[in-house]
Amino acid sequence: MNIDSIQNGIVIDHITAGYAMRLYDLLKLDELDVQVAVIKNASSHKMGKKDIIKIDAAIDLNLDVIGYVDPEATVNIIRDGVTVEKKQLSLPEILTNVLVCKNPRCITSTEQEIKHIFRLTDRENKVYRCLYCETKA
Repeated sequence: MNIDSIQNGIVIDHITAGYAMRLYDLLKLDELDVQVAVIKNASSHKMGKKDIIKIDAAIDLNLDVIGYVDPEATVNIIRDGVTVEKKQLSLPEILTNVLVCKNPRCITSTEQEIKHIFRLTDRENKVYRCLYCETKA
């Protein structure tokens, strides 16, 4: 399979195999009016298999979302066909409006204008808890 290279845009690389569609949904890439390529189960010397997302436009991405879904992924910024920046990610300490609290008694369930904020409470197990009610995400 051959996917053309992009001249100006973003490549999210080294995504754990099977995670690309979740990133696609959380980043709302379906709402973009640009070319987006999702490559699933691509061969990788380092990982065996990996997913890749190519976005043919220079847009602002929420790096916290990518770090939450797959902190091992890398984000490559492409300009004039050349990688000009490579961003390494990690689990974000705070997630805002990425997750929704499942607790029906949480204030975020009744007050629509309150931001959904989750705090990383256990880095090893990737556990996030609601800032308002401590419910686990």
